[in-house]
Amino acid sequence: MDGWKHILAQMGVTSGIVVATLLSLQCHAVALGGQVNLEHRQFISDGLQGQDKGQSSVVLEPELYWEFGQGESSFTLTPFYRFDSMDDERSHGGIREALYLTYWDDYELRVGVGKVFWGVTESAHLVDVVNQTDAIEALDGEDKLGQPMVHFTAIKDWGTVDAMVLPYFRERTFAGVDGRLRPTIPVSDRVLYESSREEQHVDFVLRYAQMFGDWDVGVSYFNGTNRDPYYFLNQREGNQVSLDPYYAQMQQVGVDVQGIVGDWLLKLESIYRDSYDNHTGVVTGFEYTWVGPFESYWDVGFIAEYLYDSRGNNAQSVGQNDVFVGLRFALNDEDGTEVLTGITQDLDNSDVYSAKLEASSRITNQLKWRVDGWLFENETPDDLLYFARKDDFIEVSLEYYF
Repeated sequence: MDGWKHILAQMGVTSGIVVATLLSLQCHAVALGGQVNLEHRQFISDGLQGQDKGQSSVVLEPELYWEFGQGESSFTLTPFYRFDSMDDERSHGGIREALYLTYWDDYELRVGVGKVFWGVTESAHLVDVVNQTDAIEALDGEDKLGQPMVHFTAIKDWGTVDAMVLPYFRERTFAGVDGRLRPTIPVSDRVLYESSREEQHVDFVLRYAQMFGDWDVGVSYFNGTNRDPYYFLNQREGNQVSLDPYYAQMQQVGVDVQGIVGDWLLKLESIYRDSYDNHTGVVTGFEYTWVGPFESYWDVGFIAEYLYDSRGNNAQSVGQNDVFVGLRFALNDEDGTEVLTGITQDLDNSDVYSAKLEASSRITNQLKWRVDGWLFENETPDDLLYFARKDDFIEVSLEYYF
């Protein structure tokens, strides 16, 4: 018991709920799965602070699943660990999921460490605020740290209601001194909080979602610690300057809408956030799918989205007045080959844009390849991503599923 508590504490989980659940399980079915990845990033240029061009990693993410109670309850355990050749901070581990689930009638209850995703747009996910971003994993913000939670769901004809209590906050991960894709001054481990309870602050979340014909609508409310840190330059002893993350409290109201009109998929995410600096954010656009072009089996999606942040150039996030355009290819072959490529253009500065590529396909039923690439063009020194102008890279992954 003490060993489990120590392991979970090291992973950022302080609640004893997970341990108690593990000890009380009477398993009727057990399944082991997961994946092992070999990854290599090759940067085009040396880093601005002299970092190397090559960065290799090994990732282990097993999953253990228990089913019990006549199939009405289950427990999922998904630990994670990455070993990185370049950056000690990117060599890290954690529990992505350690979640007990039970359901009855029209209700579901989840207790433990879990992941919740909300969002409909491609270029940004403004309403997705439950889990903390694992920023050293990828650039798109879709890799998340496991969040300790008590999550109750009611599924009714008149809509679905989610209510959550989040008893522990997890800090964002950042690249270290030797890492790439980081500010000129690395983000320090001197973490500041607005709340006197710091990471022990208890957060609350509510969400209502419903389908109205061909339209999916979600409305959410979050009250707790802002997952997006603010950054302050502070002077330490010896005239050393540090970039310190500051986690303010926030209240956020979010709306996400997705509608199908023929071959068109219309999307909207919008938030109002009351925090250290109040602001409104919007991402909206469409995806049009061309089914079977030129008598092929392919599907081609044309994506266009506009990103807005009322803080303008004072925003400490990207996408304050930007346009994203992209193409999504689904080859519909037996290997599940998919390709997504797109470019984000800053409308305030013509020389500021980024482009990305995501491609993947199966080799066998258990083996898959993946290619990800990013290109950054930035000649505007006061832009948020100016530090990344030499960080263009291509990443090749070989993923084994078991």
